[in-house]
Amino acid sequence: MEQSIHAFHSLFEQLGLPNDDVSIRRFIETHSPLAEDVYLADASFWTPAQAAFLREEILEDADWAEVVDRLNVALRRHYH
Repeated sequence: MEQSIHAFHSLFEQLGLPNDDVSIRRFIETHSPLAEDVYLADASFWTPAQAAFLREEILEDADWAEVVDRLNVALRRHYH
């Protein structure tokens, strides 16, 4: 199995968000579960720049796409 080029915490750094374990867990708990009918990049909590980055990475199947998909899955789970 091929390893992702980027680590999960690196995606948070790329998005300009705190990327330590506690901050990542808090972000996911705060924003989950994301409704199934909402595309990840269309979620209301992203800035326009963050949303554009997420959308572009998925559409282009770029090297961040796998990690963006992991974030998408994490946000679809119910943590509360």
